[in-house]
Amino acid sequence: MHISLTFIRSFFILLSILFVTTYLTTFTPDSLNATNAIIGVVLGSLFGLLLIGTELLFKNFNLRSLNIAMIGLLCGYLLGEAILLVFKTAVDASTLALAPSTLALIRIAIFLFTTYLGMILTARAADELYVSIPFIRFKPTSHKKKDILLDQSALMDPRIIDLASSGLLDNQLILPRFMLKELNSSLETSDETLKAKARRCLDAIKKLENIPSLDLRFVDNDFPELKDPMAKLIRLARLQDANLMTADINRVQQAMIDGIRIINLHMLANALKPITQAGEFLHIKIQRYGKEPRQGVGYLEDGTMVVVNGGAEFIGETIKTQVLSVKHTSSGRMIFCNAMDESMELQETAHPAADAENSHKNYFAL
Repeated sequence: MHISLTFIRSFFILLSILFVTTYLTTFTPDSLNATNAIIGVVLGSLFGLLLIGTELLFKNFNLRSLNIAMIGLLCGYLLGEAILLVFKTAVDASTLALAPSTLALIRIAIFLFTTYLGMILTARAADELYVSIPFIRFKPTSHKKKDILLDQSALMDPRIIDLASSGLLDNQLILPRFMLKELNSSLETSDETLKAKARRCLDAIKKLENIPSLDLRFVDNDFPELKDPMAKLIRLARLQDANLMTADINRVQQAMIDGIRIINLHMLANALKPITQAGEFLHIKIQRYGKEPRQGVGYLEDGTMVVVNGGAEFIGETIKTQVLSVKHTSSGRMIFCNAMDESMELQETAHPAADAENSHKNYFAL
């Protein structure tokens, strides 16, 4: 991709130099050919650089935005022609005599107004835009499911394999080839940590390729001018109009600033996690004191905070607790429990024995 862009830019710079130099040397006196050739080379180079600068200015626009702008420009031009035709008919039918310069000014004003109006209205209605042909209707592309781009943190999370096997990501998952190059180069380093991470990611990619219904796709776009892997992923996500899936919470803010939608694996797992019910029993290791007296705080395996009333006496121990309530906050869930003392545990174990005894009595009574 980088080589093709370089070739296109160089080719148009040479074309600009050729055209400008040919024009200056053809339509000027012969005595100034050498000077005009030099001027043509300079002006052609400047014009070519102007083209490249314009291309870099519009690098964040995709093909769909260009098509919408062209449709708006065409609609504005047709509207301008219609208004101008009505205006000329009205002028010809009347006795009003207008100077040619005034007519030209009115014509320019009408076309500027209509083209601007057409492009603005088309841009605002881009999500509702569709082309209608007899018996055929092309639905708007905004209704199409977006592709999902994976980063290394998502590949290192084993849950991505189960998620891909569920069928939810079929025909949507894409991987950049520059990430594969980085992983293969990490295997050749002396850092054992990087090697282990690269092996895990490559193993995950092999497992994803072996899922027949997934249809994992690779994209060849690369951005050698960017050194940060996350910046490359964000640029590729914008270019492909795709979402980004990650398991690294620290990368979410950067992508949100750049306007890329993030699918966070941890938030997805928390959303699908079964909610703890009041009255259930949990075994929690009390790790520290709580804010209130006699409160202890522990954590589930997923990091959910558990506040245990009466747990301050069991710091460092794993105790049995009974869930009182579950509170949902902006940072996650909090579970409030009561510590089970010995009398409560004995009462709990006594009830099943009594129930069993009654059931035996009833059985023999039958």
